[in-house]
Amino acid sequence: MKLTEIWIYPVKSLGGIRVNKATVLGKGLLYDRRYMIVDENNQFITQRVYPELALFKLSFHDSGFLITHNNKSLIIPFEPLHTENQKAVTIWEDTVQARELGESFNNWFSAQLNKTVKLVYFPEENQRRVDTQYAKNNEQVSLADGYPYLIIGQASLDDLNTRLKDPVPMNRFRPNFVFDGGKPFEEDTWKEFTVGTAHFKGLKLCARCVLTTVNQDTGKPGTEPLATLSKYRKVGSKVNFGQNAVTMESNKEVEVGNEIEVVSFQ
Repeated sequence: MKLTEIWIYPVKSLGGIRVNKATVLGKGLLYDRRYMIVDENNQFITQRVYPELALFKLSFHDSGFLITHNNKSLIIPFEPLHTENQKAVTIWEDTVQARELGESFNNWFSAQLNKTVKLVYFPEENQRRVDTQYAKNNEQVSLADGYPYLIIGQASLDDLNTRLKDPVPMNRFRPNFVFDGGKPFEEDTWKEFTVGTAHFKGLKLCARCVLTTVNQDTGKPGTEPLATLSKYRKVGSKVNFGQNAVTMESNKEVEVGNEIEVVSFQ
């Protein structure tokens, strides 16, 4: 099995960036979900409620990330120079300390969304623990929904698409890693695995939500693929697709083409 795609999502719930290689850190890949948009009550917002967030596209720029939307653009730094003036923001059941970047950034996003919002940054040293029910060693996570890494096999998507009238691309599921080879849903069974020289541990299957129904090119929601997945990938009240994972070591580099080996199974 080989790694075929690597994705980072610098701003939670905005467009992702496909990269050829990336640095593995405890909270997730370098730059992955370190930024987030919050409302006037400092509550996070996502495509679940604001599907139009999919239309904010990101790319690398010399001095940071270039965000484009409706022919407007904004550059945000890879990492803000200072992390003082932090405030409490809420993501799911977690309240964390994050830094507001400033009025110019807030005003740009507010104008694009026609809603009062703020852009905040989650410094690397700030704490947010992985769900203790699944954590193995008090692991930390960035502003991802709950876990630092998500891996999905191409065979799993291919299996799903045989059941759909209109096939969907992998970007509906916002993985960090995509791999080729193996059987559909093979990743469900992995306990420990390596990507190149980086060592990971699978924690739990990824429960999916209405975000998977948002077309990432149009920002329009629908019913698929969640409706079809619920017919054959539902356990209890959860519809699962992909495996959530943590790394067992930091500062390794992963690269497209890396071999993936399963060390042990669930």
